[in-house]
Amino acid sequence: MPAGAMVNLAMEELRRALAELDRAIEARFDRERDSAELEAEVKRIHADRSRLGQELDQSEFRANRLEEVNREVSRRLVTAMETIRAVLDR
Repeated sequence: MPAGAMVNLAMEELRRALAELDRAIEARFDRERDSAELEAEVKRIHADRSRLGQELDQSEFRANRLEEVNREVSRRLVTAMETIRAVLDR
């Protein structure tokens, strides 16, 4: 094989190797970008979960408080009705 042909063959192999290297680098960058996006999404999900947990705790507290107030109002209504009945019975 002539030297010129060998050089051309070597240059073609070098071009293919460089093209493969470029594809590998691009694939790596894509994976890193995807990984970073996924990590950011996981962080957003955790933040949302934390916020929702706090909102749930607050809602449960308010529900419990409303339940207590409702019991107190019911107790007072019963007392008021008994007082009215007692007054009417006199």
